Amino acid sequence: MKTRSERHLLNDTTLAVVGCQWGDEGKGKISDFLAGQVDVVVRYNGGPNAGHTIVVENETFKLHHLPCGVLYPGKINILGNGMVLDALTLEDELAGLKRRGIIVQKLFISDRAHLILPYHRRQDSLEEEKRGSAKIGTTLRGIGPAYQDKIARRGIRAGELRDAQRLKEKIAAFLSEKNELFARYYSAETMTMPEIEEGYLPAAYRLLPYIADTALLLAGHLERGEKVLFEGAQGAMLDIDYGTYPYVTSSGTMTGSVCSGAGIPPGKVGTILGVGKAYTTRVGAGPFPTEIEGKTAEYIRERGREFGTTTGRPRRIGWLDGVALRQACRLNGVQHLALTLFDVLGGVGSIKIATAYRCRDGSVTEHFPADQHILEEITPIYREFAGWDEDISRCGNINDLPRAALDYIKGVEETAGAPVSLLSVGPRRDQTIWRL
Repeated sequence: MKTRSERHLLNDTTLAVVGCQWGDEGKGKISDFLAGQVDVVVRYNGGPNAGHTIVVENETFKLHHLPCGVLYPGKINILGNGMVLDALTLEDELAGLKRRGIIVQKLFISDRAHLILPYHRRQDSLEEEKRGSAKIGTTLRGIGPAYQDKIARRGIRAGELRDAQRLKEKIAAFLSEKNELFARYYSAETMTMPEIEEGYLPAAYRLLPYIADTALLLAGHLERGEKVLFEGAQGAMLDIDYGTYPYVTSSGTMTGSVCSGAGIPPGKVGTILGVGKAYTTRVGAGPFPTEIEGKTAEYIRERGREFGTTTGRPRRIGWLDGVALRQACRLNGVQHLALTLFDVLGGVGSIKIATAYRCRDGSVTEHFPADQHILEEITPIYREFAGWDEDISRCGNINDLPRAALDYIKGVEETAGAPVSLLSVGPRRDQTIWRL
């Protein structure tokens, strides 16, 4: 039976879960927590650069392509047209679940989703190497080059797997262009068509039973009044337009991408739940105004297990950037916030939230600048809060939390301009507190 809080948050037919920082906010845990109350779970952006870690009864699952609904028997799971898919990685992901006794049956892949080909991975690696000290810090999984080809109208869509001969002809033509790029610009080895035909296409063809017009399927589910959860990847500060450009991902990460990436009209986006950590992290290069180093950063990194799910890289650590969070809530139209990894802050001592920035010329702004050079020169203006030493990972009710923790939550709400309705105090499903 649903609690009153669950009924309130899931009152609309659809619920969009979006990241409000630089990714790694715990969207997977929150989406998984809510997925038991919906009928359909949809991924609508990104690809295997996502790394959603979910703990179910002390078992840890790390999902890259797949929506969290695969961990619930009977749920319908959709990979939307806004995604880019690596057939080899997706097949490995499905096989890994099967080895653990989870058979994914109700999976549908949009025939409009683009494929990541082996030459995209090669291009990604060569581009990063060429950038030298100005590296973006990509996951090297071919995401950016696949989206490049999509926009340049030379991509391969999943639906094209239905016509093997035409598909091979298109790939051969595109491979010729890529090889010219590899040889002439990067002075690198070229790739052969047999490499793709033998090493990649068999896995891609095995995805054929899952391929469908998912926008049409979704329309049917919505017409029948079924509950749909849209599970976002990455975060607002990595959005191609509103993130810390050029240190961003290659897809839209905002609520608006639910419509274009899943194939639903704007009026069908119901409740919008933003997810943010109780502090801030970032992987890879790029501006990070509230970044901290030293013992406090190491303490948070170890307690929060702050190492990339996809890359394994240690994440950069910072205090909660309220300026960035406020912008993310405004741009996404966030109605509720889920605050994650709250338990990690226990024992840190005093805690800070950046509420504004002081610019190099002495002026103060409460808004997030678009110019990365300005971001690199600003100084955060902090509001400081008393910390707590209690272990809150066993708290099951908001009233069980220490006074200092409640004060911090109130400070987050005042800064972000949105209510904290869910609180995560540990990785498991049962370590989640409703606050509505």
